[in-house]
Amino acid sequence: MTDQVLPQRSEELFGQPKGLWVLAGTELWDRISFHGMVAMLVLYMTGDLLLDPARVATVIGFPAFRAFLEATSGPLGAQALALQTFGYYYACVTGLPLLGGWIGDRVTGRKLAVGGGAAMMTMGHFALAFDRTFLIALVLLMCGAGLLRGNLSAQVKSLYADGDPREVNAFQYYYLGINFGAAAAPILSGSVAAIWGWHAGFAVAGFGMLIGLMVYLGGQRWLPAEQQRAPEASGKRPPLTASERRRVLGLLLIWPLVVCYWTAQAQIWNVYNIWLRDTVNLDVGGFNVPVPWFQSLDGLAPGLFIPVVLWIWSMQAKRGREPDVLTKLAIGSVIFGLSVGLLAAGPLLANAQGRAPIALPLLFHVTSNFGAMYYAPVIMGLYGTRAPQSLRGTLVGICMLATAAGSVLSGWMGGLYESLGPAPFWLINAVICTGAGFGILLGAPVLGRLLAQDEA
Repeated sequence: MTDQVLPQRSEELFGQPKGLWVLAGTELWDRISFHGMVAMLVLYMTGDLLLDPARVATVIGFPAFRAFLEATSGPLGAQALALQTFGYYYACVTGLPLLGGWIGDRVTGRKLAVGGGAAMMTMGHFALAFDRTFLIALVLLMCGAGLLRGNLSAQVKSLYADGDPREVNAFQYYYLGINFGAAAAPILSGSVAAIWGWHAGFAVAGFGMLIGLMVYLGGQRWLPAEQQRAPEASGKRPPLTASERRRVLGLLLIWPLVVCYWTAQAQIWNVYNIWLRDTVNLDVGGFNVPVPWFQSLDGLAPGLFIPVVLWIWSMQAKRGREPDVLTKLAIGSVIFGLSVGLLAAGPLLANAQGRAPIALPLLFHVTSNFGAMYYAPVIMGLYGTRAPQSLRGTLVGICMLATAAGSVLSGWMGGLYESLGPAPFWLINAVICTGAGFGILLGAPVLGRLLAQDEA
């Protein structure tokens, strides 16, 4: 376990510790590299690598990997194989930070873990430039993300003493970097890939992560020094109270419904790109809009919709009608599910060439992200505030694992896309997500009592 020695307060920039900007800058370039690569990965596999059996045969470890996937799903075509590969990849990227955080906390220290993770991700992005190292690249990226993300944001709190008023806005600045990176990356990498090819697009992601590593290493003097903390006198954890056990039960009961939401959400990084490529008219005045550009909309959305949602809640609160946390989750899940259902309307709106208008995915991104603002921040807040202090990290980690579980399920369901067709596929996902929202509403009387916070 490590503790931190705070830097001098005079080491500030724009009223915040300079270390915050080092961490936010590193996170910015991590997201530029990650979101740029993710926006292209399924398109690259389905439109290039997996189409040529001779090329696939040169990928190190691919026969064993394919056998692993087909052991549970049966024979897979190129598209289904790509979708399942992405599902497992994204699940590991979202799940491994739990292990990475433990390694940084117990073994290496957070600084070494972040530096090593960034270096692994840089090597992974560049390894995507070669067919033979495709799977090695994914392993490097997954392990590197686990180390980096499990330890980077955890250093923000160490910049502030308890009670420091600047801490209130620290994470807002930090997540601004995340959102900006998520918005810029698909446009940058997608444009390069459209002009110079997939490998050039992946190289952009690699250079982005290399810049992030340089920012982190160059800013070490602005980060607190790590010191070993003396071991606890007793490793025993006090037993949970009856109220705490009740809240833990409530958080565990709602978890499967959270997985349903993330299953539908994960399709937007996975099958959605193929749907855009194959069924939407992307021509705008003679310019063919690159598919990865649409992913930028999800990066822009939080900055646009969070203020709107907060304003709506404040107006409702003034009238005494602000929804409780479970109702907010239900609203978010239903709106997101109905938005996914919009994608099933593609054939009804298709032109003579069988392609839906570009307005359909644009409308989807507007409505789905509005629903996401009712859901994603709220569910993390629910686990963060209702979990007992002694289990808070574990239960927040379990909440994060819902994203990983949803990613695996989305990859498995992706194999149904070819056989079912777009409309039935999106309707199934819409029913899963919308049904989870109604499930929360139906279970609210019980869940509400289980999750109720103690009276002060």
